[in-house]
This record gives sequence, C-alpha cells and structure tokens, in this order.
Amino acid sequence: MNGHGDQARAYFLEGYNCSQSVFLAFHEELGLDKEMAARLASSFGGGMGRLREVCGAVSGMFLAAGLLQGYSDPRDAEGKKAQYALVQELAEAFRNKNGSIVCRELLGLDHKSDAPTPQARTREYYAKRPCADLVADAARILEERLLQVKEA
Repeated sequence: MNGHGDQARAYFLEGYNCSQSVFLAFHEELGLDKEMAARLASSFGGGMGRLREVCGAVSGMFLAAGLLQGYSDPRDAEGKKAQYALVQELAEAFRNKNGSIVCRELLGLDHKSDAPTPQARTREYYAKRPCADLVADAARILEERLLQVKEA
C-alpha cells in the first residue's frame, strides 16, 4: 500500500471530485470496481454537494476508513467507539496539516453554499484551488494510519 496521495491527486486532476479522488485511490483495497467507488463517493464533493460543509477529501477518507476498518453490527459498542476514535484521529491529522476540515474555510469562501453546477476545470480553476493538495493529504493520512495498524 503506497502512493495513495499521488493516486488521489491524479484522480482529481482527471476531473473526479475531492471525495471520489480519495476514495478511488483505495478502491482496490476496498474490493470495489472503479465505477462503484466513484458512484459511492459522488455526493460528497464540494463539501457535500457543493454545500461547502465537511471537505470532500475528508469525507472520502472517512468512507474508505469505514469500509476498511468499520463495524457493521449495531450492537458493537466497542467497534463503534473504535471507528469514531479513528475518524476523530484522521480529522485531527487533516486539521493540523490544513487548518480545517470544512470546505468553505479551506477555500477561503465567505458564503455557505454554491449552486449545484460545478465550475469548469480550467487552468485558472486548478491555480486557485488547493483541492489537489488536499486530496493528496487525505489519502496520505489514511495510508499512514493503515500502515501503523498493519505494523502493530
């Protein structure tokens, strides 16, 4: 397991949203084909459908973490606790690196949401958006955490 950050960046530059980019970087480990992974993460781009809430890269990281290490039994209190602790740890690592986990704050926006139509992916778009770096950071954070668990 390596290079997930570079894979996530490449997916973003290919046109996938932030959540899809991170989630797709792990799709093989998740046991999902590319199309299914892209569909599962598609709603979380732009801070959840361009609502500019939780960053899509962070949501994609959480989605992958849930499939890789999550619980499924609703009575599994320890599993739930462990998963929520992991989510908080991943969020804190992302926040420490980038200052926030909220899309609009990361982009320096002064409004809460945008129209549902995404902006065209032009050179200017990529020049003013930190998203390629954010998806790489999220994928690397999850990759590092998974390696720690594997080595323990």
